[in-house]
Parts: sequence; C-alpha cells; structure tokens
Amino acid sequence: MTAAPIGPAASPRPRVTVAEDSVLLREGLCRLLAEAGFDVVAAVGDGEELLRAVTADQPDVVVADVRMPPTHTDEGLRAALVIRSRWPAVAVLVLSQYVEERYATELLAGDTRGVGYLLKDRVADVESFVEGLHRVRAGGTALDPEVVSQIFARSRRAQPLAGLTPRERDVLTLMAEGRSNNGIAEALTVTEGAVEKHISGIFGKFALPAAPSDHRRVLAVLRYLED
Repeated sequence: MTAAPIGPAASPRPRVTVAEDSVLLREGLCRLLAEAGFDVVAAVGDGEELLRAVTADQPDVVVADVRMPPTHTDEGLRAALVIRSRWPAVAVLVLSQYVEERYATELLAGDTRGVGYLLKDRVADVESFVEGLHRVRAGGTALDPEVVSQIFARSRRAQPLAGLTPRERDVLTLMAEGRSNNGIAEALTVTEGAVEKHISGIFGKFALPAAPSDHRRVLAVLRYLED
C-alpha cells in the first residue's frame, strides 16, 4: 500500500484574494498565483468589493493595488488599512505603479507583521514576488528596494544617517526589504553573528528598546520618516 504524501505536498494551499482594477493584470496575477501554489478565492476590481470579499471568506493574504476606482487615488490602500484593523490575521501585500513613500509609511505605521509594499514591476520577477508574498503571509515584511532607496535619500536630507557605519547601512537596507538574518549574511558574505552585531548596533543608535517581536527591524527604517 502506498503511503499518503507528507510535507509540503500535503499542506493546504494558501488562500489569497486579489484586488486590481486592470482586468488583464488581475487575470495575470490570478494565473501566476495559482501556478505558484495559491488558491485564489476572490478577484475584485475596487476597494469596496475587496472588503466584501474579505468579509465573506477571510483569506490568508490579500494582494491589492494602491489605486483603484472610483477616484484611482488611494482606495486600495484605505481598504488594506481597514483589513489590517478588522482582520489582523489577514496578511496584506500592496502593489503600486510608482514609489509613493507616504502610502508605504501609512501602511507600516501600525503593526508591521504580515505587511508588504512592492512596485508592480516586481511581479515580473516571479520568484522574488512569490517569495515576498510567502514572507508576508508568514508574518514577515516585504518592502520594495526602491521604497527603501527613497527612504534613505530623504533621511540624508532631513535626518542624517551619520551615526551608522557603511556596513550598518547595508544591513539596514536589506532589513527594510524584509530579509532574514541568514538572507542578509548571504547577501553581504558575512556570518549571521556579524549581522546580529550590526543590527544590535543599529537598534542602539536609534534608541529602539528590546521587544518580544521583530517590529524594531521595520521601525528602524520608519524612524527616518518621522518629522
């Protein structure tokens, strides 16, 4: 008798709701996610439909465009913030055509677990996009490198990073993208111990106290955006 499969093959498919007003992109995302092992439980075209879909069948994760009807300004972001408030267990990955720092800051201003903000161009890198979505679904954070770059650019104008060493800046950049300590170590070709030392130094210089969660990893980036 053949044994039943165990491990990843036996795991349920993550349930995802897609919100995108462009029909072509919405269908493309649904197909991509289905092929990547997700179960697309709903695909909608505006913020109100998104909230109704999440109310009816709470998914594991939501992928939503920032700008949707009727005004094409921030309806998707507003819906994402409502979801974060009403259903904190539902992870949210927001997609944007351009870097909109204010939207990223607003999305990450509260609980940073299970939150992502990526540019739509990243979807073309399917492996990276899917990895980021899995990270967010698992309670992590995924920030687009371009968003991080603009954060650093602004911080140099308004709140200098003079207190950080060049290596601490490298580590902080990768932290902001959502990399784990192991991922940072691999990217910089250093040991995890060295990464932990640099992170500790960053937290100390930003006066971020010890916490039972990893919120400080994102707060270290958001600190640059404070007035």
